[in-house]
Amino acid sequence: MPPLLRAFQTMLRIRRFEQKAGRLYALGKIGGFCHLYLGQEAVVVGLQHAALPQDQIITGYRDHGHMLACDMNPTQVMAELMGRNAGYSKGKGGSMHMFSREKNFFGGHGIVGAQVPIGTGLAFANAYLKQNAVSIASFGDGAANQGQVYESFNMAKLWKLPILYIIENNHYAMGTSLERATAQTALHRRGDSFDIPGKAVDGMNVEKVMDEARQALDFCRNGKGPFILEMQTYRYAGHSMSDPAKYRSKEEVKEMREHHDPIDSARQRLLETGAAKEKTLAAMEKTIDAEMEEAARFAENSPEPPLSELMTDILITEKESH
Repeated sequence: MPPLLRAFQTMLRIRRFEQKAGRLYALGKIGGFCHLYLGQEAVVVGLQHAALPQDQIITGYRDHGHMLACDMNPTQVMAELMGRNAGYSKGKGGSMHMFSREKNFFGGHGIVGAQVPIGTGLAFANAYLKQNAVSIASFGDGAANQGQVYESFNMAKLWKLPILYIIENNHYAMGTSLERATAQTALHRRGDSFDIPGKAVDGMNVEKVMDEARQALDFCRNGKGPFILEMQTYRYAGHSMSDPAKYRSKEEVKEMREHHDPIDSARQRLLETGAAKEKTLAAMEKTIDAEMEEAARFAENSPEPPLSELMTDILITEKESH
């Protein structure tokens, strides 16, 4: 399958999964926090298409898209969202805390910016063990202001760690615009004082993301140290399902949806270049829709974790056990 067609398929799968998750949340079938990735699909799909199988990825709480891009099973992801035992974290992690060692996906982290030092630790392990792997740590424009991010930058540059820092700049953090909260809005320059190179990328164009990510990963893999890519993207929904997003205009969102949508753009390029026909894309969409319906059915009909799972996978010290 041509790279762009494969990317289109994955982006569409993420879009349909998130739309389904949003509807299930509104019906009360998904509880807790839920942060949708609608609009940002090209970022993680382009990254994963450029990465090697041994590369690790770690991100924050807007993580469903990252999971599906890593080829994690949408049925198990949906089961986790519904708190079912068949989920990746046995129903105990929910939307924000899912992991798959098999797919080199290290979370899903609910604390803002927490994934950055952990991702830097993964890069240290890669260097120490002389593994030909790059750690990809994704975080948002809001998390870019966290102190632990800069501590990580310093360590990564000092030891020339193989890590690619991805700043997913969707311009609003939790609800405050980038311009109101950030003195230096060119986020790819955040590594300047550590001598970490960076570059801004059109995060709504999956082919551009692929190209820039491939070059940056090569840089990191060849012993040159860390690199920063600022993915300029946009989220269509609010920060989370509880956010009505009244801090931006409907016209702004409409403009992005109608003229910059990553999936529509990829579809248009596929048709224009003859890489795919309309009937092929329509059939793909129908298959993915059926896949998401099945994922929801499976999750709804799966059992919740048994009481015996209550204290498993939890670190308990000897003092606490008494």
